[in-house]
Amino acid sequence: MAVNRTPILKRCRSLGLEPAYLGVDKKSKRQLTRSNRKVSEYGLQLKEKQKAKFIYGVLEKPFRNYYKKADRQKGMTGENLMRILESRLDNVVFRLGLARTRRESRQVVGHKFITVNGKVVNIPSYQVKPGDVIELRESARSMTRFKEIMDATGGRIIPEWLDYNEDKFQGTVKELPNRSQIDVPVDEMLIVELYSK
Repeated sequence: MAVNRTPILKRCRSLGLEPAYLGVDKKSKRQLTRSNRKVSEYGLQLKEKQKAKFIYGVLEKPFRNYYKKADRQKGMTGENLMRILESRLDNVVFRLGLARTRRESRQVVGHKFITVNGKVVNIPSYQVKPGDVIELRESARSMTRFKEIMDATGGRIIPEWLDYNEDKFQGTVKELPNRSQIDVPVDEMLIVELYSK
């Protein structure tokens, strides 16, 4: 399995991203110094694709497969792509506040701490559907790691398309999100233009 070991702050700087979108509360003191070169249209499209891949922690091959799947669905391809990325299990765990960062949420899912509809799921790319119940396993609730996570993510705003019960460590997917409910700074139309060449 491929693992992304890119330093987060360095990558955020090069993509012009705020680390907060990844759940990281650090800030880089360094400034990106580049000569005032004009970025080509392809360069802009590539940067948007790299941004989306980096935020959601998806590598090139699965990302291309998500694009193909989004292209086959009804509606706008870009919006479908963002909806598919947002409904990954690791992203939903992050959104519910069961992990501090998206990378940590991937690890939490991989270590079998999460159940979907009562069954243990350890696949971060698992696609959730409306009505799915995502829950932290009983055995993990008393762990100090999760107590620290809950303290850190206590004030996080849960998106409208999810419902979270703090006492039960349980979240429900009310519906799949539309583009206005996804607060990720990615221009998906540039990604569509890049792949449709």
